[in-house]
Amino acid sequence: MTTVTILSTGVTPADVLAVARGTAKVVLDPAATEAMATSRSIVDRIEAAGRPVYGVSTGFGALANTFVAPERRAELQHALIRSHAAGVGAPMPREVVRAMMLLRVRSLALGRSGVRPLVAEALVDLLNHDVTPWVPEHGSLGASGDLAPLAHCALVLLGEGWVLGPSGERVPAADALHQVGLKPVSLAAKEGLALINGTDGMLGMLLLAVSDARHLFAMADVTAALAIEAMLGSERPFLPELHAIRPHPGQAASAANIHRLLQGSAVMDSHRDDLAHAVQDAYSMRCAPQVAGAARDTLDFVEVVAGRELLSVVDNPVVLPDGRVESTGNFHGAPLGFAADYLAIAAAEVGAIAERRVDRLLDVTRSRELPAFLSPDAGVNSGLMIAQYTAAGIVAENRRLAAPASVDSLPTSGMQEDHVSMGWAATKKLRTVLDNLTSLLAVELLAAVRGLQLRAPLTPSPAGRAALDVLGRTIGEPGPDVFLAPLMETARDVVRGPELRAAIEREIGPLG
Repeated sequence: MTTVTILSTGVTPADVLAVARGTAKVVLDPAATEAMATSRSIVDRIEAAGRPVYGVSTGFGALANTFVAPERRAELQHALIRSHAAGVGAPMPREVVRAMMLLRVRSLALGRSGVRPLVAEALVDLLNHDVTPWVPEHGSLGASGDLAPLAHCALVLLGEGWVLGPSGERVPAADALHQVGLKPVSLAAKEGLALINGTDGMLGMLLLAVSDARHLFAMADVTAALAIEAMLGSERPFLPELHAIRPHPGQAASAANIHRLLQGSAVMDSHRDDLAHAVQDAYSMRCAPQVAGAARDTLDFVEVVAGRELLSVVDNPVVLPDGRVESTGNFHGAPLGFAADYLAIAAAEVGAIAERRVDRLLDVTRSRELPAFLSPDAGVNSGLMIAQYTAAGIVAENRRLAAPASVDSLPTSGMQEDHVSMGWAATKKLRTVLDNLTSLLAVELLAAVRGLQLRAPLTPSPAGRAALDVLGRTIGEPGPDVFLAPLMETARDVVRGPELRAAIEREIGPLG
């Protein structure tokens, strides 16, 4: 078990992953507690002076000019949370909600939100007691932050709303708090608004997606290399000098990976000097690093955007050290929405080119003497024919999901919030694209391993041998048709997990 300390300067992407997906405990650094107490004292002074300040002594959104009497300001904050917890649909995954809560604590801990430390501590208590609010998938427009999702989280602090039960069922929050010995919180002026005015849901999903994409793009190089090897492709298009003359860093890294993955292969040696061998491979083989490399460069940009957001105060209004409380637009999710849409496009293309290689592997006219659909007895048996159908259907879905969400603004709140980011939708569909990419790479892995098995007695590369060892335990040797879905699920687990990559890297060193 690890401990993540929330500093007055924020947290790291690794911290978010450790809390969202792991068992890390969360603690607040004393400096962060002090920063929150200092900003809270400014709000208290403003309240005492009777100055009109948005969210402190006024209503919200289109009701910003409605004055709220001092004796009703706590009621205002509770009413805000209840009314904004208006989401519908299936619950968001536990990892997303935990990331969102941690990131909201992070923003509060920067000391610009004017909340009492006990509010942040209450969120930390939920995380450390593994109490995960039930957050519906629909509700956020990604401007004024992820209002509805964060309100569903905040509602649990009040002892209201729902949490995720052990089996994913919906449990009353009051019961869940009582069971772990936690008590509801009563909010003071500004605190309800500070709990929901953030980009934490979309940022959490983006950080999870960045981690997943980094792994999947490396695995895309692995499955591409295995497919190229199985199709008797050439290694020459991946020579480093050919990529030095087009200096895109992602392309160079991907090409270097594929070139190394193809070394030490008797399959490759068998045709290297064959004059009858194809002069040029198809684009889906030869241009693999150009596509996967561009996706890597896109991911680098997205990582920079997410890193900047991790340093940002995302709230409205914000409490400045000099005592001013100023309205801001920092809750608008455009930077994250644009980045998520960009990465979804890139990931969709990594999957699309993988499907094209699968199609070549299965086509007896293009696979260089492999049997039709990789079945030793095609006709009675269909081999992997329908696995490619599945891949084609997923590619089509990813193309639909790659259409940007961030251009789809709809005005709300009586035209006060007249341009929204749709960043929640962009990051949510990005996660679906990446899950689909996992399936597409799994089909390519399955087809490539079958192809290499059919090249016996020629021995494949160290990467190929590792893949045959890891996946071969489940899929067996080529033969009569079997129930294919379990094999595809196994291949998905292999692509998603660390085992195959670790086995390959033990042989050839770390992948770039």
